[in-house]
Amino acid sequence: MISQKQHERVFSFEFFPTKNEEAAVKLRETRSALAKLNPRFFSVTFGAGGSTRDRTLETVVEIQQAGLQAAPHLSCIAASRADLRALLSAYQQHGIRHIVALRGDLPAGASKPGDLPYARDLVEFIRAETGDHFHIEVAAYPEFHPEARDATHDLKNFKRKVEAGANSAMTQYFYNADAYYRFVDSCEKMGVTLPIVPGIMPITNYVQLARFSDRCGAEIPRCLRKRLEAFGDDAVSLRAFGLDVLTELCRKLLDAGAPGLHFYTMNQAGPTVAIWKNLNLDVKPTHRSHD
Repeated sequence: MISQKQHERVFSFEFFPTKNEEAAVKLRETRSALAKLNPRFFSVTFGAGGSTRDRTLETVVEIQQAGLQAAPHLSCIAASRADLRALLSAYQQHGIRHIVALRGDLPAGASKPGDLPYARDLVEFIRAETGDHFHIEVAAYPEFHPEARDATHDLKNFKRKVEAGANSAMTQYFYNADAYYRFVDSCEKMGVTLPIVPGIMPITNYVQLARFSDRCGAEIPRCLRKRLEAFGDDAVSLRAFGLDVLTELCRKLLDAGAPGLHFYTMNQAGPTVAIWKNLNLDVKPTHRSHD
């Protein structure tokens, strides 16, 4: 964890693009509540195969126009170089300086990965097309990517993304702090010392969390899973317990030197604000130069 202690702390919040105006209004309310915490940026997800391309663009432009910093996700799977080039140009025109570069998921029914099959190819492409215009964020998997051949292979793939031109990384969410510590230590042994910010998923609905975790490869430790199952339909008690679990996890990570936190908000402000207040985090504006 030595490498992470040298980096400035960065806090950020993630949204997904909405499907209708009613949801968009609620997201604006969420954004307004979270903006009071002065995060470094708000990231916005990008659907499989670019399925939310236009809505992602609209959401990040609205965030920028509100005087905040937006970081759109950009996935290369099933995309052409021309499509990616057009999106990068649009983001540049709207003053976006931060990109979350991902491989992404192949959309249902699709068989070809596109012109750029891996995230490292996308990072190289962004650098070749735009130079140092964008701060490039990439994904990291402390418990290893669900499609990885093995842990060593996964770490080498992560290093390739970094060497392709990434500036920092945010992790898949996890509930075992030791997994993050081990991952960072393994990266250090390979000479990878860029900021690796832990991803945090608040616990508000066990059934949804279990389904999502099983799909994306994020482990819910057996003891935690059993405790959450025991709450049954008692949503209030489950959320109170989840708040305690996440507060303790975040405190451990920050005390150990993690360079900030990235919250997967699920377009809700309440759970993230509650964790933030429990941690007594300040709300001083933060600035990172992208020049």
